[in-house]
Amino acid sequence: MIHSFLDVQNISKTFHPGRDVQVAALVNVTLTFNRGEFVVIHGPSGSGKTTLLNVMGGLDSPTSGEVILDNEKITGVEEKHLSRLRRDHIGFVFQAYNLIPVLTAKENIEYVMQLQGRSRSECEQRSREVAEKLAIAELLGKLPGEMSGGQQQRVAVARAVASRPKLILADEPTANLDSKSATGLMDMMQALNEDEGITIIFSSHDPLVIGKAKHSILLKDGEVAADEFPG
Repeated sequence: MIHSFLDVQNISKTFHPGRDVQVAALVNVTLTFNRGEFVVIHGPSGSGKTTLLNVMGGLDSPTSGEVILDNEKITGVEEKHLSRLRRDHIGFVFQAYNLIPVLTAKENIEYVMQLQGRSRSECEQRSREVAEKLAIAELLGKLPGEMSGGQQQRVAVARAVASRPKLILADEPTANLDSKSATGLMDMMQALNEDEGITIIFSSHDPLVIGKAKHSILLKDGEVAADEFPG
């Protein structure tokens, strides 16, 4: 069977917050993504957006169903194999930035590449290249605490992109940004998508993000309510 770049097949996820309480976060979600897409998953709070992103990135296991990334199954595999797959093929951008506070922007950007065992010269060349593309070259020597929210988010995007992953998953990346910073970030991510061919999937309820997407998925109560390709 030939798979597309990313296949989400009949994914359900049920949480058990109390002994006799069940919450269905995702219900039989089936989606297909092609390589190089620029996708938004949107819907009201509690619709399952973040849970779906976490399952697609191997950060959370579904209750049932499968996720297949580039013909490789990422559900139900050993944690050691999954961590390697995440490290080498998936970049994450979190709403809370998740930068390492004691590392400079440069060190944060190079962190994943160093885990991959890349040479010092390659790490330095790539971090400079990505920093210039994201207009943060002047921040490379700064610690996260010395940057604004918008600057930290751009460093987080640079870190996600630097190792040239196949897929970037971005959870509400504009949520803590003012409109100017959010527009700048989205323009940069769109350019990265087009220039480097990286598949980028956002979860968001920001109209700016939704308006930029080439593939739009609406979730309601954990189910796919719409799967569209706006003009």
